[in-house]
Amino acid sequence: MNRTTIKRNAISLSFILPCLIGFACFYLLPTVRGLFYSFTDWDLFSKAKFVGLKNYINLFKDHDFWIAMKVTILYVLLNIPLQTVLAMIIALIMNNASKGVGALRGIYLTPWIMSNVVVGLLWFWMLDPPVGIIDALLVKMGLQKINFLTDTKTALPSVAMINIWRHMGYTALLIFAGLQSVPKEIEEAAVIDGCTPVRKFFSVVLPYIRPVMVFVIITTVIGSFQVYDTIAVTTKGGPVAATYAIYLFIYKNGFEAYQMGYSSAASVVLFIILAFVSGLQMKLMNGNESDN
Repeated sequence: MNRTTIKRNAISLSFILPCLIGFACFYLLPTVRGLFYSFTDWDLFSKAKFVGLKNYINLFKDHDFWIAMKVTILYVLLNIPLQTVLAMIIALIMNNASKGVGALRGIYLTPWIMSNVVVGLLWFWMLDPPVGIIDALLVKMGLQKINFLTDTKTALPSVAMINIWRHMGYTALLIFAGLQSVPKEIEEAAVIDGCTPVRKFFSVVLPYIRPVMVFVIITTVIGSFQVYDTIAVTTKGGPVAATYAIYLFIYKNGFEAYQMGYSSAASVVLFIILAFVSGLQMKLMNGNESDN
């Protein structure tokens, strides 16, 4: 290895070193510590006591844990399909717009720029039965009021709707970037061959942007499993555990019951589930290559 190569590598390392330090301090080290504490009995104040697999055994016997997993999976199934479809529609609108694309992007990204807490409070006030504007509009239209956040049947769909509203603009922007990379020659050739717009989309465009779609779906699934802020602000896990997601389970056991070892075990299980789901999606969808 000559001096030029060493110098080039040193310069490259200097650029990525801050990111590596941040990753090690804020991601890698907490992950390793969390894995260690998952095998201990620790209440945040006294010394951690090693208990082996006890936390994991108790976790899989815990009824509340399975309720939280069920609620989280239902939330993911409500959130991902609708968010992806709406984001795709928005992305296609932006891709086909001849003017005002910049303004559209700004409008669609506005909810995503706001914090989850602000969005949660905003919708909490709008969906509040006594004073909320949504119920007031329903009454004006001659319909009955709906207890969006206090009914077991509507609470989880309402939380999903709030997060779809917040994230679909950002998701649309990612898909829009993928659509911009589709060569116009391929689309024109499909039209010449007699493809209808629908056939062209499903047979040409969608396969071409498959890596982008895999990335979008994986990141949105991971984000959906990590839902916490909106629930904490709006429903606090209720009514009757209808929105008791896994992150709320982890928080309550760790910072309210002071069972940090038990909470860490739940976090490790969630990490394994997300890693498995992400790997499975990459495998089934061939996320590292497009059809074209």
